[in-house]
Amino acid sequence: MMTKKLIEENKLDGSTIDGSGKDGRITKEDVLNVLESGLTPASDTAAASQGSIGMSKEGRLEERVPMSRLRAKVAERLLQASQSTAMLTTFNEVDMKPIMDIRKQYKEKFKETHGVGVGFMSFFTKAVTEALRQFPDVNAMIDDDHIVSFDYADIGIAVSGPKGLMVPVLRNAEQMSLAEIEAEIRRLALKSRDGKLTIQEMTGGTFTITNGGVFGSMLSTPIINPPQSAILGMHTIQDRPVAIDGEIVIRPMMYLALSYDHRLLDGKEAVSFLIAIKDQLESPEKLLLNL
Repeated sequence: MMTKKLIEENKLDGSTIDGSGKDGRITKEDVLNVLESGLTPASDTAAASQGSIGMSKEGRLEERVPMSRLRAKVAERLLQASQSTAMLTTFNEVDMKPIMDIRKQYKEKFKETHGVGVGFMSFFTKAVTEALRQFPDVNAMIDDDHIVSFDYADIGIAVSGPKGLMVPVLRNAEQMSLAEIEAEIRRLALKSRDGKLTIQEMTGGTFTITNGGVFGSMLSTPIINPPQSAILGMHTIQDRPVAIDGEIVIRPMMYLALSYDHRLLDGKEAVSFLIAIKDQLESPEKLLLNL
């Protein structure tokens, strides 16, 4: 009864809360976690309805709308990242033709076999997990005066939802196949679209990938998602002239950006990590054969 009362008093939608109790029942702790996170439909709706319209000194209309609790939380974390880390960004570019050729050749068979399409994000996730295996410090984080390392790769995938940017996490991504990654990304993206992501699904990542390319971004410097130590930024694919074996050819190229915490990672390690990702993507047979 206490749980039901909490849901009713705070005008929550019980269908959006994942229960951790027996048979998926919602517990009091589940409700309190949602309230503490600020990711509630009621909080965002209420914030949006409290706007006010006034006149500027020049007599023009202005509207003031309070930030939703979600947007305020995102702003707080971004500010924390800029103030508490020694953030640097290194760049490289990757030739996407090998992956595009594989997708073109096998996309129909892949979907027929696995029930999901094969996109770029699964290749990038696999490349990241392999690079993290080679450079485990990138998968670590600073906790006061200690360095915490992990023998698993929980990869946060930044997705755009109706309430703003969300970063659901793929647990143990290093153990997933391309098809498993695609299926999990699809599941989380649909939950984000419907506003049903839980706190548990958005916490605990060890590394993050963000894809500004879906919006047309050519180059950017992504901000670290604390307490993580690095984040990979993908960008739009553009045909550009490049030199291969002494000849100028047109290739579909993508700029990559790796922002990292210089307190934990040296430039050499960060650059080598990004090159390892580039190498895996430009030779996707290595990803498929676990080389």
